Amino acid sequence: MINIWNLMIKTFYGVILSHNIKTNMSDKLVVVSGGSRGIGKAIVQKYIAEGYAVATCGKSMANLETLKSEISSEKLHVFKADVSIKEEVRAFSAFVTGLGMPMVALVHNAGVFVQSPMMDEPEDTLLSQLNTNLLSAYYLTKFLNQKIEKGCHIFSICSIASLAGYAESGSYATSKFAMLGFTKSLRQELIPRGAKVTAVLPGATETDSWAGSGLASERFIKSEDVADMVFATFKLSPSALVEELLIRPSMGDI
Repeated sequence: MINIWNLMIKTFYGVILSHNIKTNMSDKLVVVSGGSRGIGKAIVQKYIAEGYAVATCGKSMANLETLKSEISSEKLHVFKADVSIKEEVRAFSAFVTGLGMPMVALVHNAGVFVQSPMMDEPEDTLLSQLNTNLLSAYYLTKFLNQKIEKGCHIFSICSIASLAGYAESGSYATSKFAMLGFTKSLRQELIPRGAKVTAVLPGATETDSWAGSGLASERFIKSEDVADMVFATFKLSPSALVEELLIRPSMGDI
């Protein structure tokens, strides 16, 4: 009889503890820019599946509504914003702040890829990619500065194009080189706060950017693989940090 009573008590408190863990986890917020498609969407799905609340933005409300219908979780918070525009980044930041939850991770995922030789492309090609690929991360970090506390982890989705120039997409590579420089500098600046910063450098990943390429799916990294690696890095102990996470297709670069 005593053993049965002890078992009932342990079960009762186990249920209460499990409920508290889930409640506490949903009180922890992960912010992902450009989370309605591709790598960003996979990262949103991963964190939601692990019990975190997620706030994300995208240019298309239709894509955000699709994301909501696919995930169907009260932990997902979406906001329509074009992060290439400073004031829309500010509005998204205000939305995040208004949720009133501690931010445990900030993922700078929003990006745009334009393939064109620099000498032949329209003059605003570089600027438009800098606005999305670099300045969106710069402004979002600044506007959420007060939420970056000890233990918060910032991820910048850079690219292998952050490491090498490309003749057919020089402006894109320039923007991604700049993104890596921003991330490295932010890493040094936030060390005294105890916040972590990681640069993620994926190679060709199976997203809309490669639609119509005619290449087999096996030649690309899966978005879910990038999301899994981001989350694994996020879950390391407080004393460890992966500063640069380089991921390439197993069959080599495209």
